[in-house]
Amino acid sequence: MATDLDIARAATLKPIGEIADKAGIPAEALEPYGKYKAKIGLDFIAAQQDRPDGALVLVTGISPTPAGEGKTTTTVGLGDALNAIGTKAMIALREPSLGPCFGVKGGATGGGYAQVLPMEDINLHFTGDFHAITSANNLLAAMVDNHLYWGNGSGLDSRRISWRRSLDMNDRALRSVVSSLGGMRNGYPREDGFDITVASEVMAVFCLARDLADLQKRLGRMIVGQRRDGTSVTAKDIKADGAMAVLLRDAFAPNLVQTIEGSPALVHGGPFANIAHGCNSVMATRLALKLADVVVTEAGFGADLGAEKFLDIKCRQAGLKPAACVVVATVRALKMHGGVAKADLGREDIAAVKRGVVNLSRHVENVGKFGIPVVVGLNRFTGDTEAEIAAVQEAMRALGTEAILCTHWGDGAKGAEALAHAVKRLIDGGTADFAPLYTDHVSLAGKIETVAREVYRAAAISIPAPVAAKLKRFEEDGFRDLPVCIAKTQYSFSADPTLLGAPVGHVLPVREVRLSAGAGFVVAVCGEIMTMPGLPRVPAAENIHLDAEGRIEGLF
Repeated sequence: MATDLDIARAATLKPIGEIADKAGIPAEALEPYGKYKAKIGLDFIAAQQDRPDGALVLVTGISPTPAGEGKTTTTVGLGDALNAIGTKAMIALREPSLGPCFGVKGGATGGGYAQVLPMEDINLHFTGDFHAITSANNLLAAMVDNHLYWGNGSGLDSRRISWRRSLDMNDRALRSVVSSLGGMRNGYPREDGFDITVASEVMAVFCLARDLADLQKRLGRMIVGQRRDGTSVTAKDIKADGAMAVLLRDAFAPNLVQTIEGSPALVHGGPFANIAHGCNSVMATRLALKLADVVVTEAGFGADLGAEKFLDIKCRQAGLKPAACVVVATVRALKMHGGVAKADLGREDIAAVKRGVVNLSRHVENVGKFGIPVVVGLNRFTGDTEAEIAAVQEAMRALGTEAILCTHWGDGAKGAEALAHAVKRLIDGGTADFAPLYTDHVSLAGKIETVAREVYRAAAISIPAPVAAKLKRFEEDGFRDLPVCIAKTQYSFSADPTLLGAPVGHVLPVREVRLSAGAGFVVAVCGEIMTMPGLPRVPAAENIHLDAEGRIEGLF
């Protein structure tokens, strides 16, 4: 059986200029990175602002399992299928992180005959965006320590520095470190730490900024620590915002690539909706809306994480109004939520499907709370039986939605045409009435509680006194109106990754809160989730290598 990499290599790519022409982007607006990928000039993007917007479709999924669900594959397949049925569509995806690529998840360019290409380039260094974000983040860290060394004119308390370094790699050894050892010439020793790049505030600022001016303004607002009196010191106080913006300028332009079937796709911005907001850039999404009749975008992990943050953070800040949502599931994953071990997924188990479908139902219900019509994309595996599929479709009919069987992994656009028609019916029906889950003026603790109660179905939240005091201080400093970005396990509606299905009545433990003043949200870290992941016992990196001809093998 051909692998994703085999299929990607066998595809015939078109010159990126042809893809741009199909999207309505002139050659002079392109900044090519080789033959098959390019950045789109910011001047061209600015000139499109008066054009009307197309319809925005969000692709999200159930709580992920080792069985696989296929959100990116469905996003690509749906975009291809919409183009195949005569609707001008563009795809807007997040860029893959090197951490999961060499860790456990693998790449993030789709699969089978529903992929964005060139697969190897996108999954690895691509156009260098994440390296630029890492460099900007660490420039600020270096300037903070340098500021302390050369007299500390801002009065920054070295015990209250909150800015952390970043690296786009899973490396648990860097979660907590001590820096500046080795004597006076190396600065003042202090506790420090690293986050993975996609969880850094610079990544969030990069993804949420509307233009270069907004980018630099947001960078300047980022808080690096406090003075002894509790007042904040920002990147602008350290005079780092301008240089950071310079490092990010070229990366800030969205990247244009293509699918196997030649659909234009914008791949730009960061993943990791479990510990970050997990959406592609506002720049890319807004540009796509100006160029296409329908834009298909994706939010990371389950709808409780990526979709909630897309709707409550990105749409709120960018003024976006989704017209429809696709929730992706597989029979195999639902059987795992129903208690079946991965090794036993090949056997028909209708009872397990019925037990596990509660997870899908919960996600569908949750999306509906935002006023967005929903259709389910059911990715078919060869071992799925008709009775198992019928059990899922029956459960969705009871909720008033459709579960559309999809085979785009093996059949490309043709395998998602039924889903494309269903999405078009939702868009043309005009029933979307989007509204965020909470208003700006609810307290920060109240916003966390609203998400916990309405989305996770928790009975309560647990906020220790020091964390509650921190939230109160954020509000006193003028940040009460910000949305919240909850970092928790992606595997469960709860903070316990072992509670599969649709648990209720649990308590959401808020371990820590962080103010992302530049990005414009407050992060609530819940349970045991880490903002610097570690590699698994057998990392994917062990199987990635070059063959005798210098080609990459083992990438998936």
